[in-house]
Amino acid sequence: MDDSPPKTIAINPDDYHARHVGRTADGRQFFLTTPFEPAIGGVGREFVALYLFDASGKLLEARIDDFGPRLPQAVPPGNVALVHDQEHRQLFEQRLRELGDVRFEQIEIAPFAVDRFGTTFGLIPRPPEDGDGGWWVEVEPGNYMAFHEPWDSGDYDT
Repeated sequence: MDDSPPKTIAINPDDYHARHVGRTADGRQFFLTTPFEPAIGGVGREFVALYLFDASGKLLEARIDDFGPRLPQAVPPGNVALVHDQEHRQLFEQRLRELGDVRFEQIEIAPFAVDRFGTTFGLIPRPPEDGDGGWWVEVEPGNYMAFHEPWDSGDYDT
């Protein structure tokens, strides 16, 4: 195992958290997702995030919309944020339409972090906790996707 964080990680499209990853007609890579802050202490928050990357995987833009606090009964169990109300769903679909023609396919992007709404968003590298653990890259907030070596596999843990 390498003792440094990855320069890029692959994400394969799937039917779960990575349903909306791919490339735009002009070659940019994108990741459209629904990060969330878990309901710790009674209230969580939900977001829609569209991350755009250049062809080499460098972050170009982060369009993040905050849907504000959600009461515990409105937050799904576990660590899955669902696009469950009409406004949230409409904005998610609008962000996808803004991309124009897209191909859903594997992307290879660099870890990144952006701060919005008092929260850190991105694919955040986490160093090994012990000498043998290896690096992880977690999708935050919510830590609902976690990547590890081999970085080019495109697979993740939830």
